[in-house]
Amino acid sequence: MKVNLHAHTVRCRHASGTEREYIENAVKAGFTRYGFADHAPYVFKDGYYSNFRMMPEQQEDYVNTLLALKEEYKDVIDIKIGYEAEYYPEFFGEFLKLATRFHVDYLILGQHFMENEMTRKYSGIRTEDEGYLCQYVDQYIAGMKTGVFTYGAHPDLVHFVGSDDIFDKHYGRLIEAAKELKVPMEINFLGIRDRRTYPHDRFFKLCGEIGAEVCFGCDAHSADVAVDAASEVKALEMVERYGLILNESPELRPVPASL
Repeated sequence: MKVNLHAHTVRCRHASGTEREYIENAVKAGFTRYGFADHAPYVFKDGYYSNFRMMPEQQEDYVNTLLALKEEYKDVIDIKIGYEAEYYPEFFGEFLKLATRFHVDYLILGQHFMENEMTRKYSGIRTEDEGYLCQYVDQYIAGMKTGVFTYGAHPDLVHFVGSDDIFDKHYGRLIEAAKELKVPMEINFLGIRDRRTYPHDRFFKLCGEIGAEVCFGCDAHSADVAVDAASEVKALEMVERYGLILNESPELRPVPASL
C-alpha cells in the first residue's frame, strides 16, 4: 500500500496526533501519497453544530497547516487535502461553497447520518428494517451521482441483519451504481482494527460478483495507525477471497463550488 486518502486531525474532536506525525509514519512506510480527509465543516440551521466534525472557523487553519507541510515534504511524499463528507441534499449546495473557500483536492463520501444529522438518524445501527437500509442506499447513490466524491468510505455502514435477499437487493443496488459511476468502494481499516461490523464480507462478495472497484482507506484517527499494515493484510485477504478489483490509487475528482 502506497496511497491513503483517509486520515483525520484533532479538529474533528475524536482524533489525536499531529499532521506531521502522520506524515512521518507514512514516509517511513514508503507511501507516495497521503491524503487528509477530516470530517468536513457543515453549516446547518439555527446555529446547530456537529460534535464530530471540524467547525467552519477551523477550516483555514486546517488547509494552511497542510499546505505548509505539503511544501515541506514535496520531495518525499505528495500530501493531499480533502474532506470526508456526508451528502445532505438540503445543505449540500452551501457545503460546496464552504469547502471550496480554501484549497481542496478531493472529497470522500462518508454517510454517517441519513436525511441529515439534525434528525439523529444514524446510519450505523443494527437493523432488520428494509426501509432503513433502502433509505441509506438511496441517499448514498444520490451522493455518488453528484460526481464530486472520489470514493465511498465505509459504504457498508448500516449493520443490516435481515434476510440475505434484502441485503443483496439494496446493497447490490449501491454496488451496481458504484460500478456504473466508477466510484471505488472502501475497505475500511478502522472497521478491521476495531472489529466493527464493517467491512462486511457479504458486501464485498457482492462487489466481486458485480465487478465494482474497491480501494483501501486507513481511516486513521491517531498517528500510530496512519499506516496500518496489520489491517492491510486482512484487507488483501478479502481482495483475494472475493476476486476484487483493487484500485490502489483512486483518481481525485475535482470539487466544484456548486453543482
